[in-house]
Amino acid sequence: MARATVAEFPAPFAALAAEVSIVIEEMPQDWMLEDLDIPDPLDLTGLYDGVPLTEKSVFDQPMQPDTVWLFRQPILAEWREREGVRLPDLIAHVTVHEFAHHFGWSDEDIAAIDRWWE
Repeated sequence: MARATVAEFPAPFAALAAEVSIVIEEMPQDWMLEDLDIPDPLDLTGLYDGVPLTEKSVFDQPMQPDTVWLFRQPILAEWREREGVRLPDLIAHVTVHEFAHHFGWSDEDIAAIDRWWE
């Protein structure tokens, strides 16, 4: 479902997203929760790990591929809490949110456009 979402990105974004790995895990890793100061692992549905395009330079040496992490159990927990939300729609939303970070958007930028979590 996440890959299908990325495949539907408009042309300028699709090419930029092609270099990003998508990793699906059951739960976030401890280092992720510690870095973000999130005590409950069910509160983290996705994570972008990399350098946003707005901060990259052609002179940078790549350390690792940019990665969008999606966490199955937290996504399912969120889905169960939201009545009337289809699971594919939630997965698409989390995927787009994490790729928005890759494109250089902050959480505040995303929230100004997308009120999903309210």
